[in-house]
Amino acid sequence: MILYLPLRAIQELHNFLSNPFVFPKGYPHKLYINGILYDPLQPVLHPLQKIRDSTPPSFIIMSSSSLQFPSPLRFNDRWRRVTPFAKAQTVAPSMSSVDESRLEPRVEERDGYWVLKEKFREGINPQEKMKLQKEPMKLFMEGGINELSQIPLDDIEKSKLSKDDIDGRLKWLGLFHRRKHQYGRFMMRLKLPNGVTTSEQTRYLSSVIRRYGKEGCADVTTRQNWQIRGVELPHVPEIFHGLAQVDLTSLQSGMDNVRNPVGNPLAGIDAHEIVDTQPYTYLLSQFITGNSHGNPAVTNLPRKWNVCVVGSHDLFEHPHINDLAYMPAIKDGCFGFNLLVGGFFSPKRCAEAVPLDAWVAAEDVIPVCKAILEAYRDLGSRGNRQKTRMMWLIDELGIEAFRSEVVKRLPGQELERATEQELVQKQWERRDLLGVHPQKQEGFSFVGLHVPVGRLQANDMDELARLADEYGSSELRLTVEQNIIMPNVENSKLETLLKEPLLRERLLPEPPILMKGLVACTGNQFCGQAIIETKARALKVTEEVQRQVSVSRPVRMHWTGCPNSCAQVQVADIGFMGCKTRDEEGKICEGVDVYVGGKIGSDSHLGDLYKKGVPCKDVAPLVVDILINQFGAVPREREED
Repeated sequence: MILYLPLRAIQELHNFLSNPFVFPKGYPHKLYINGILYDPLQPVLHPLQKIRDSTPPSFIIMSSSSLQFPSPLRFNDRWRRVTPFAKAQTVAPSMSSVDESRLEPRVEERDGYWVLKEKFREGINPQEKMKLQKEPMKLFMEGGINELSQIPLDDIEKSKLSKDDIDGRLKWLGLFHRRKHQYGRFMMRLKLPNGVTTSEQTRYLSSVIRRYGKEGCADVTTRQNWQIRGVELPHVPEIFHGLAQVDLTSLQSGMDNVRNPVGNPLAGIDAHEIVDTQPYTYLLSQFITGNSHGNPAVTNLPRKWNVCVVGSHDLFEHPHINDLAYMPAIKDGCFGFNLLVGGFFSPKRCAEAVPLDAWVAAEDVIPVCKAILEAYRDLGSRGNRQKTRMMWLIDELGIEAFRSEVVKRLPGQELERATEQELVQKQWERRDLLGVHPQKQEGFSFVGLHVPVGRLQANDMDELARLADEYGSSELRLTVEQNIIMPNVENSKLETLLKEPLLRERLLPEPPILMKGLVACTGNQFCGQAIIETKARALKVTEEVQRQVSVSRPVRMHWTGCPNSCAQVQVADIGFMGCKTRDEEGKICEGVDVYVGGKIGSDSHLGDLYKKGVPCKDVAPLVVDILINQFGAVPREREED
């Protein structure tokens, strides 16, 4: 039997075959990939690297025993992929007390796109009006970007429609006009499920930012993702073509869309992992973007929407701040996930995700995601933007009524109740990802590299790509802490790798202890919403603080430039949210609201506001006091006595 599959699909197959929950004793049949006998116990790099160089590209040759999946398969023409569905045994939801008129879907499909019905258009916010005036996805799916990219900016500015295109609708394509600080230039946000990228992809992104000189750079984001800066509109079609050549896309990464699916950064290489999250995050991304061709069914949400799949006891994935989190759990001997829903940050409210009282088998990850998205799309409020995240809908309907709406949209209109057999260990000390650590594959290690506040230049990226090729498996992984992991390094090569100039001078495996947990958003250097500068200031304040005190353990400090909290200050040990305040002379200056006590992991909770309106020049001494009083820091003068 011969199957023709793309490279990433073959990697998914590897992850599936090596999953101990699916095949506890290993895959029982012989499997050949391009004529090479495949061993699921080997590191991913060996069989897949051979495929990358083969001709014809990427196919699997099966032996006489064909691959048997544990559940029936349906072929879905719309997404051009095989999707398994499990037969659910459910507890029927109770009847909802919500008025039936409130449960009427507010959107309908017209000509392949989902639009707000006329009867629900009163009191909608400006962003909804923009979507009604012109469908944003047409810029991609009907080639509108090609025409728009050829229009001079001066002419674009003459029309509100085209002006809204570059300032608003292009966000559906992952392009954010930096009107305030980089007029005529765009930030491009990529989709990078599970944070996994290749040296080839890294080199391509480096080549894009290099052409823009000092205006070009790249950031690692808090959703395991790349953002590249300096992009000019006339170059966008060419860049899109280049992205497709290296299996990347920026589609549906901004505005009212599903953001990058987050997973365990150690997926597939960690001896303590619960499940390899890579196949799930990849399939989620492919479903959400329609295999990078566009999926209009989920592009007209009331607001942005975050998803993660948990595969670690460490909860590196931060499930409690996602709209949907898949929590690994066993039910009746079957592996699957309990579901958490509704976690989010916003200027007016921050909320932790709550249990949906639902469990899905592993092969039903996509159907339940689709049903939850459709319930949110159909019923979510489109008025005040500060009250349009999914948790507001859950609060309005009640968790049981919301669950019932999800069930209505499932293929079999059935959804099992949550199981008590959760697999995440509650008492687990979160591990440090930086430095050198052994993999579950004997003879291999991963190396965690600290990227100061997530900012990289083209030279950094080229050098990372070279090192990944020379010492690893041509793979890099991004973390939600804005750092990078190089996996699959042979132990015999570690000593030489650690002597490389990039690791000794720039991306340190063992940075100073207070630098380890430092996170910062873009700040007002590029972002028009940021109130203060963050990245350079975060580094400066941290350097000043570590000159004054010594700490015995990392302290996670997050800086965000505005109340949107892109840097997630509420989950930090110490968080800084940009604001305007007054100094001792009463003059307006840049300042921060300070949060203390956020926790991540199994006992996660949000931090509390500690002090409002601290002028930025006074932040360092305040942090010193907090570290001494709450984190056991010792003044360095005392150390010297």
